[in-house]
Amino acid sequence: MDGEQGRSVADRVLLSAGQKNIDACLGLAHEYGLGIEVMAFAYPDLLDGDWQSEVRRYKTLLRNLPLVTMHGPFFDMAPGSPDKRVNDLVRDRYHHAIRIGSELGASIIVFHGNFIGSLRGDDYRQGWQSRNIEFWHETSAYAEAHQITIALENMWEYDPHILIDVIKEIDNPRLRACLDVGHAHLFSEVPFEHWLEVVAPYLVHTHLNNNDGFLDNHCAFPNGVLQYRDILTAIKALPQHPSFTLEMEQVEDMRVSLPYFALSAPPTSALFPAASPATHQPPPPEPLSPPTLFEVLRDDAELGTHPQPPRESLGKGDTAEFPPLRVQSD
Repeated sequence: MDGEQGRSVADRVLLSAGQKNIDACLGLAHEYGLGIEVMAFAYPDLLDGDWQSEVRRYKTLLRNLPLVTMHGPFFDMAPGSPDKRVNDLVRDRYHHAIRIGSELGASIIVFHGNFIGSLRGDDYRQGWQSRNIEFWHETSAYAEAHQITIALENMWEYDPHILIDVIKEIDNPRLRACLDVGHAHLFSEVPFEHWLEVVAPYLVHTHLNNNDGFLDNHCAFPNGVLQYRDILTAIKALPQHPSFTLEMEQVEDMRVSLPYFALSAPPTSALFPAASPATHQPPPPEPLSPPTLFEVLRDDAELGTHPQPPRESLGKGDTAEFPPLRVQSD
C-alpha cells in the first residue's frame, strides 16, 4: 500500500515478446497497459544481420508503452572467461546490446552470468567471481554511460551468493539483479525464501513462469508446482518492488496469469474483466499429466524430449529461452 495515499500500488508488468509473437504481445500490452521485454536482439543471427532495420521497426512498435526492457544475448556467452578472445567477444556482444537497448528506450537489459552450475569446486567459483568482478565493473560503467541498468539473471547458479557477491563488490547502481523464480527452483536446492532474502537489496527485475519441477517449461502461473500467489506476496512485501516479466511461450498463458497482479489499467476487452487482487482467486492449478515424450530438434543441434507437444511450432524468436531438453538414455 501507498502509506500516504492508502491506495494499492500498481505492479509494473511486462510481456516477454519474441520475434514471432511480438504483435500478439503488443495487443495484450495495450489492452492492459503493460510493458514489453524485447527478445529479438538476444539472438546472434539478428545481431549479425540487418539489426539496424529491426531497431527502427521496434522503435515504432514500442511507442506509447509504459515500460520497455530487453533481454541481451545469452547463447554461448561466457562473461569473465579465462580465454581472452572469448571474453572480448562477450564484451562486444554486450556492448552492442546496451547500445541497442539505449536506442529503444529500454530501462533494463537482462544478461546471464552463465556460471557453470555443475562445477561445485571452490577454485572454479572463486576464479569465476574474481574474473566477473573485473568484467562487470567495466560493463556496468558502459551501461551507466548509456543510461541502462543491467540486471544479472540467475540461470544455473545453485546459490544466490554466486551472483550477488559480484554485484555487491562492484557496488554500481547500474548493476543489479534479475530473479528468475523458475530457475531458482529448478537448478538450486536453496529455498525461495533464502534466494529472495539474499537478492532483495539488489533486486530490480524478475522473470516469472511456472514449471513441472523437472523442465524449464515456461508455463502459466496456475499450471505447475510453484505457488505464485505466495511468491508474489513475498516479493511485493519488499521495500522496493521490482518489475515483473511474464516469460512464457504462449501469449494466452500470459493472459491467464494477469489476475495475479494489481494492474494500473482495466482491460479493454469485456471477455477478460479486470480482477481485484484482494478478492479474485486464480483457478486451481491443473494437474500435471504424465509426460508424453517425443523427439524434437532444438536450434538444429540437440535431439531430446519435451514433456508435451507444443501448441504450435517453436523457433527462434518465439520464446525467451528454449526449455532444456531431457535426453533419454538407453
